[in-house]
Amino acid sequence: MKQSLTYVFAGLLGMAYFNTSQAQVKNHPYSYQHYQKYDEELYSVDTRYHTSSKPYLFKGRLLEKMDSIQSLHPVNSDNWFMRKVFNEHLIEVEKDDHTFYLDVLPDFMIGKELINADKRTTWLNTRGIQAGVNIKDKFTFYGNFFENQAVFPHYIDEYVQKSMVVPGQAASKNHLGKEKDWMYATANLTYDFSDYLQATLAYDKNFIGDGYRSVLLSDFSSNYAHLKLTGKVGNVQYTSIWAYMNDPRNPRIDSMNSGNRYGDGIKWGAFQYLDYNVTNRLSIGFFQSVVWANKTQAGKRGFDFNYLNPVMFIRAVENSNRSSPDKMFLGLNAKYKVLNNATVYGQFLLGEFTAKEFFANNGYVHNKWGAQLGAKAFNIFGVQNLNILGEYNMVRPYTYQHFVSISNYSNRGEPLAHPRGANFRELLGLVNYSWNRFDFSAQGLYSRYGTDPADGMGGFVNYGGDIFQSYQTAPNTYGNKIGQGIQNDLFYADMKVAYVLNPKYNLRFEVGYTQRYNRIEGAATQKSGVINVGLRSSFRNFYGDM
Repeated sequence: MKQSLTYVFAGLLGMAYFNTSQAQVKNHPYSYQHYQKYDEELYSVDTRYHTSSKPYLFKGRLLEKMDSIQSLHPVNSDNWFMRKVFNEHLIEVEKDDHTFYLDVLPDFMIGKELINADKRTTWLNTRGIQAGVNIKDKFTFYGNFFENQAVFPHYIDEYVQKSMVVPGQAASKNHLGKEKDWMYATANLTYDFSDYLQATLAYDKNFIGDGYRSVLLSDFSSNYAHLKLTGKVGNVQYTSIWAYMNDPRNPRIDSMNSGNRYGDGIKWGAFQYLDYNVTNRLSIGFFQSVVWANKTQAGKRGFDFNYLNPVMFIRAVENSNRSSPDKMFLGLNAKYKVLNNATVYGQFLLGEFTAKEFFANNGYVHNKWGAQLGAKAFNIFGVQNLNILGEYNMVRPYTYQHFVSISNYSNRGEPLAHPRGANFRELLGLVNYSWNRFDFSAQGLYSRYGTDPADGMGGFVNYGGDIFQSYQTAPNTYGNKIGQGIQNDLFYADMKVAYVLNPKYNLRFEVGYTQRYNRIEGAATQKSGVINVGLRSSFRNFYGDM
């Protein structure tokens, strides 16, 4: 598989040099806060974009929108320093047949915990770099690299200690200590064969959906290596992804007991999504995925070439093996533009389903599913660049679990879908407003979820929220409900104000406040309130709303 990916990469790079028109495609990493600025173009009733498979390949009118966002309110100056700080990339080359840019990305933040008992000083010290290349109108490459140290609020510390991963980023060298140290990198290259076919080779993330969260496939976990093919015929777009992922919870075994380091466990994934734009207003998408371990109790398995076929219906392939050890999901994604500036959207994920037990409403353990319902609007109340979103998410207990954790729905010790895992209900809202070079954002979230109580023998009773438990250890066949176990009620609010110095690489002065209360049944309420200020850049997505 690795050798095949290398050949694909070399082929795409070679073909890029045999075209003759000006660069007209770009890659850009996905983050909700940045992508929502394109909603006026993407969710207009006058357009028919396939909006739910991200990150996008920016071309045509969408590329024009990107260029306009990155060129708003320029500072008029002939001074080189002023232009580089406020208007331009640090290094920028534009030729008839190619373009290149490079930026240094500082990300420095300091904050203070105001509510939690430890009253710690939080901070982030990141030095980063990004580069982009476009050749002709076919080939585009984007890459970044970050070296990071940080002290986080106490609740994020607890997450890192358990998962060994900084949320959505990478493994920390000192996951048990107060100061975290990690590196993070992204690489994404795409060859645009035509309007009908694109191929992407990347170490990056993917997102399926139109909302802030996704119960199908989200950008929460760390980057993973993958090959993606995207085809379009008429109003139908089809995406097929083959992924190579890691699992630090199941390290590779040293059979000779030599004490050498062999790295994290390996797992594979295949994700396929077919999106049909029925009209300018209505879109319906069909999703399926399968995840499997590189090595099982029966021995090494490697990449399963049965799943290499990019055509849909891998469920039939998986089902042909009566003793299949793989984790399979089916899903639906839909949106409808109810008004000229407002869209409703939703998702449904199905793991296992027994109709008789489902309609009996008896909490059957093997009815595993999740759902999402949301609405979003741009230029709300006639105010330009005022965007809002409201969303409800729920996932039943045990949904993303498997009989062993190496083949569950995760990557690098984190969920591939919702950050909470399963066994939760969640209601959230977001508001974003841009004026001149100022960006304002606010988020509110309430979630009720269940966690596992200790069993008195050094373990935990599996109530279905922790996706790394085995679903074979569920204590009850019937009577399972969302929020079972130890009940948690999470209240989260975040507000930020930023002055964008340079929109090319999102260099900004930012001031923010985050407050989090987690009421735990039978225990003290976890409280946190952090105010912070910083000079920040890059388009990375940091998830602290867990």
